[in-house]
Amino acid sequence: MAFRIGSMLRGPLWGCRGFRTSCGTYKIVQFVLSDIGEGIREVTVRDWFVKVGDRVKQFDDICLVESDKAAVNITSRFDGVVTKIYHQEGDLALVGQPLVDIDSEGQEEASDVGERGTAAHPTAIPEAKPPTPAAEEQRKDNSWSLDLESIDSAASKALATPAVRRIAKEYKIPLSDVRGSGKSGRVMKEDVIKYLDSKTSRESVSSSDAKQVDKPSSREPLQRLECDKTVSITGIKKVMARTMTESNAIPSFGYSDELDVTKLVALRKEIRSQLQAGGNNITYMPFFIKALSNALVSYPELNSHVDSKCENMIIKAEHNIGLAVDTPNGLLVPNMKNVERMSLLEVSVELGKLVEKAKTRTLSIQDLTGGTITISNIGIIGGTYVRPLINPPEVAIVGLGRFRKRPVFDANDQIVAATTCNASWSADHRVIDGATLARFSELWKHFIENPLQLLLVK
Repeated sequence: MAFRIGSMLRGPLWGCRGFRTSCGTYKIVQFVLSDIGEGIREVTVRDWFVKVGDRVKQFDDICLVESDKAAVNITSRFDGVVTKIYHQEGDLALVGQPLVDIDSEGQEEASDVGERGTAAHPTAIPEAKPPTPAAEEQRKDNSWSLDLESIDSAASKALATPAVRRIAKEYKIPLSDVRGSGKSGRVMKEDVIKYLDSKTSRESVSSSDAKQVDKPSSREPLQRLECDKTVSITGIKKVMARTMTESNAIPSFGYSDELDVTKLVALRKEIRSQLQAGGNNITYMPFFIKALSNALVSYPELNSHVDSKCENMIIKAEHNIGLAVDTPNGLLVPNMKNVERMSLLEVSVELGKLVEKAKTRTLSIQDLTGGTITISNIGIIGGTYVRPLINPPEVAIVGLGRFRKRPVFDANDQIVAATTCNASWSADHRVIDGATLARFSELWKHFIENPLQLLLVK
């Protein structure tokens, strides 16, 4: 769910241009992109929800921008008419630079402004006036709140924003099938997410175990390039480039082991059959997450942050376990907060919400920050081993390979069929030694190979 930042665009009233027409005086307010924190200095404009000449009201969505942290909906703070748009979709917008101009009085007809852009007879620019105490207090109220409201789309039967339409198209959802909960029946992101959840639940009841493993997605056929193409590294890819460059400078070491997940497969099948009666489902990942949290209780140093100069190691009390998620827009690593306080089923529910938010580009800043250790499940696509890179300032990450059924020797030296999975660790060798990681991995492995224990603790 994209952030609603009404206070993010605060066009200073003393920077307005006054115009006089036969209808009266109105103001052109220049909205600039304010500092949104987290060190963000630029964003990429992904979708415009308005065009020049459109009339907007307070809290209507203006555009969707994407930072290196999350996607953000920019909303109007004024009633009026859009007179100028400063960026095209895909452009970079810098903090402190204008995004749009709005006729804040809106006394001209929208169609007239759309044709001319500005009024014909400008007057002198008014003198700068300091903001009133009330305006200053409102300016300081810059909290981000979750919002899924969409604007009207008169050109289509189903009312929805371009961002919602893109999500529906990506998941092949007819918007006419989605019940809109917004004004005048608008389809909002929340409605699409609920539709996806209900559809997933229905499909999971009738699907077999084999269908639970995600298959590699196929790309749409692309035309062969006739010449070289330069693509800007922006948004999610830009933060991935920066983070991985930083990670590669860490003196890390690897550790691999094979997990026998035969009991896990059987237990998950039993639990899943019970959950399906209520239209629910559970994947394998909640077991790995909960086992990791249980092992961290005995080895808290693996649940740590290291400062940039490696002078301090902060052992974290909360188990905020990160999950590397492959999305159409690139790699995202949201994290699940306070896993140590959750039951296995609670982890399953929260995981579903987190993955859905990642795929629909509705993750919040809180979802993407504060992680303490990470799991990367490359096996859901393919591959047996992976060499994961640490997600700084964390000190460890584990990568999971695909499940494989293969012959193994049991305790009686008899050959039996077993389902196995390879786990590959990377750890920061400045603060974690090999013996500690090996012992920690053995304990984590014990919980995975004896999964009933995960049902006995919260």
